[in-house]
Amino acid sequence: MNIGIIGSGNMGASMGKIWAKKGHKVLFSFSKDLANLRAVAEMAGPAARSGTPAEAAAFGEVILLSVPWGAVTEAVKLAGAIAAKVLFTCVNCLKPDLSGLVLGTTTSAAEEIAKLAPEAKVVEAIPPMAQLLAADSRRLAGQQISTFYCGGDETAKTAVASLLRDLDLDPVDAGPLTSARFIEPAGMLSVQLAYGMGLGPNIAMKLLKG
Repeated sequence: MNIGIIGSGNMGASMGKIWAKKGHKVLFSFSKDLANLRAVAEMAGPAARSGTPAEAAAFGEVILLSVPWGAVTEAVKLAGAIAAKVLFTCVNCLKPDLSGLVLGTTTSAAEEIAKLAPEAKVVEAIPPMAQLLAADSRRLAGQQISTFYCGGDETAKTAVASLLRDLDLDPVDAGPLTSARFIEPAGMLSVQLAYGMGLGPNIAMKLLKG
């Protein structure tokens, strides 16, 4: 699969490197440090390269949006047309100081992103923290981490679920895109536990089924 990544910081870079090793072709983009962007692509191996957000959007069958909330509008604008493509967002609307969310449970970052890219097939999933994604294993105590995903297009959701499995995560279908209103606060809870309560970043959620 061709994957265009818009936002090549810790989250985007870590996921892209794993996908490249899994046989996908990856194009990294959207970094203030172009030398670092090229270095990320080099570390990901021969299946990866760097470029502009517009090139990532044109290249990808799936486009990962992994930028800070404050950069979303600029990133989507630079991407240009994303018509009929899968736009996989892992953006949470965190305040810059991590003290809470900018949006509440009447809308979500994912729904606002869908308004900015109305022709894209938007799917949201918020993987575990960047430190875990960058680790040799994404498992904790030998257990897969559950990652909730949601969206309105079943084919797009299937593609994203497959990419989550390639990260060695357990994808859990949470329904329509409006479920992002609950996925994002759950992500904020993880941030609060990790940093507000001092548990550290090696924590994640697991859905248990009876």
